[in-house]
Amino acid sequence: MFNAAGQISAHWIGNRRDVEDQAKQSVVGPASFGMSSYEAVEKVLKAIPGYEPMFRKAFPGDPDPIRIDNFALAVGAFVRTLVTPSPFDDFIGGSPAALDDVQKKGLKRFLDAGCASCHSGPYIGGQSYERFGVHGPYWDYTKSPEIDEGRFAATKDAADKYVFKVPVLRNVTMTSPYFHDGSVDRLSEAVRIMGKAQLDVTLTEEAIGEIVAFLGSLTGRIPRDALEVPVLPRRD
Repeated sequence: MFNAAGQISAHWIGNRRDVEDQAKQSVVGPASFGMSSYEAVEKVLKAIPGYEPMFRKAFPGDPDPIRIDNFALAVGAFVRTLVTPSPFDDFIGGSPAALDDVQKKGLKRFLDAGCASCHSGPYIGGQSYERFGVHGPYWDYTKSPEIDEGRFAATKDAADKYVFKVPVLRNVTMTSPYFHDGSVDRLSEAVRIMGKAQLDVTLTEEAIGEIVAFLGSLTGRIPRDALEVPVLPRRD
């Protein structure tokens, strides 16, 4: 969930508008937490006495504050705190020493190869939808056992076949396996595949190593509050 709120949508096919929409839709349906309806969710929340004063404080003036839309707003408000500033932010903020020489070379490689044409913005991705496999079917590169049609599942527009939300690269060294289907274990291999499949560039081992080093500078600091276990109201 880190850095999720800064993206154009939730899920790799973009079938959730934002983190609030994701929170709301995640609690019902077969691919969710299994609640039968939004009314059932509200009933559970209202049965926990400690939540009523908390909801009233958070949503003053609402005659019925324990509602699914307010639940979604509350979850979304928390998720929006989960940003992870990294050494790269220190670097672009004016501290050249925040990146070592290899990471700086990797940043140059990343830019020169054209990676930033998609992996752009403050989250180094998550701002657009792009076809995976510009220079050939993506599964030829990833050896994926199943072919995912991407955003087509959400839009039913043939132009969206094999189109996915561009992944955020923050904390990417910590989030293997890679791609929407987890088909690639090593980040270096994912970088090699992206160079060839998206840019038709054959990256050398040296270039790949330097890019991976740069990507390491995107590993961020977890907010202190996110590391503290919250004390939640007890259910009777």
